Amino acid sequence: MGPDPGGDLQLLIDAAEEGGKIAMSYYQNDVETHEKPDDQGPVTKADLDVNAMLLGMLGTARPTYGWLSEESDDDPARLAQDRVFIIDPIDGTRAFIAGQPGFSIVVAIAEEGEVTHAAVHLPARGETFAAARGRGTTKNGQPVGVTDPADITAATVLTAKVQMQPDRWGTKGPPPMERHFRSSLAWRLCLVAEGRFDSMLTFRRTYEWDIAAGALIASEAGAKVTDGDGAAFRFNSPEAMQNGIIAACPDLHREIMGYRPD
Repeated sequence: MGPDPGGDLQLLIDAAEEGGKIAMSYYQNDVETHEKPDDQGPVTKADLDVNAMLLGMLGTARPTYGWLSEESDDDPARLAQDRVFIIDPIDGTRAFIAGQPGFSIVVAIAEEGEVTHAAVHLPARGETFAAARGRGTTKNGQPVGVTDPADITAATVLTAKVQMQPDRWGTKGPPPMERHFRSSLAWRLCLVAEGRFDSMLTFRRTYEWDIAAGALIASEAGAKVTDGDGAAFRFNSPEAMQNGIIAACPDLHREIMGYRPD
């Protein structure tokens, strides 16, 4: 990936890493936490402080871009804007609260429904993944790429146990892949991008801020990335939700889809 001085990608990297500093100031400390309504999970003061910093930094730098964030009230005006930030101030909040390192600051830009720039920063692990459309993916500035396993029986998948239940698959049942789990969807996509795991998937309805950045990072690393039905994504949707996600190298993605219901 070539230099991007003053560009959108560097802006996202800088913002994610600044957010990481705020998150680390609360990490493994007793942080104020409450549950969001409608079973949407926990939110901490760290989430809110990172969100406020990102809104100020990114909004000042790109005032014409729309804004979609897990921790901001949704403004329908974003739907009329050509470019929009899609943000998860802390993805993996439960891991963060538990003092585990698998949480990340997730920032992306979508233009007319397609993600063009993305960064995922895991501050407790010292890792920053970044991608720009057509320019590949890096981890800490070094190029990374997906694996291409010999066949599906040799492949690993990052997913929750419930996603491999037979009722979610076709007549052949679930594919014979070795299952692993990480709580953060953004991190799962980055792990596929760097080749540590062969694939990731979920079929549950998924918020765009959980997957927008990681989808580009995995795609630019060589993965085919679709929703759970194999369809292309269009981000910045009115509901800000997508029908799951599957990411794997093209051959493995095709094999996985062969196990899905007709």
